[in-house]
Amino acid sequence: MTLPGVFHFLAHTMNEQKPFQPLKPLPNLIFMSRWLQLPLYLGLIVAQGIYVWVFWQELFHLVMATFGNADSLTHVLDAVTVEGGQRAAKPNETVLMLVVLGLIDVVMISNLLIMVIVGGYETFVSRMGLQNHPDQPEWLSSVNASVLKVKLATAIIGISSIHLLKTFINAAHYPDRVIIAQVGIHLVFLFSALAIAASDRLMPHGPSPDKPAKH
Repeated sequence: MTLPGVFHFLAHTMNEQKPFQPLKPLPNLIFMSRWLQLPLYLGLIVAQGIYVWVFWQELFHLVMATFGNADSLTHVLDAVTVEGGQRAAKPNETVLMLVVLGLIDVVMISNLLIMVIVGGYETFVSRMGLQNHPDQPEWLSSVNASVLKVKLATAIIGISSIHLLKTFINAAHYPDRVIIAQVGIHLVFLFSALAIAASDRLMPHGPSPDKPAKH
């Protein structure tokens, strides 16, 4: 590190150690309004719990149907049968694939919820103090609003891909316009994610607060 860099680092350190200046009432009220988002994130945690319950329900029915339980078999076959399509008589490879894709879909939506809950809270409400925590997710180490948007867009593309794959498996039972519409929507998600990523690369980024700038 050069001598000017040393002075810059010392000045940066001194600035970080400045005593906290209390905000005036109106700015403090506006700043504290960010906590209004807390019930929203708590609600998403409840939704996460519901997804966990749904996942285990579907997995239970899949296991029981495999062992010949009539009620579970009916539940599984009804869940994967497309309206107007032929209902399978027993769990075959296609039925199993569709059920597993449904489980993967639940997991990916759950991952999306985690990104929104943890990343959104860290970005828009309050720091969680996860620096140097052994369980800190890798993606959270450099999270900000732009990075969060890109990651959410990527997660949505993954979810859309699962739905599109399920449609292709049952393509014979869907009209062409439905398949074309789903492909079009998937492409919109894809190009939107590319546009978000491209705009993020074009925007200037300052040094991370956890990593001092190199000189």
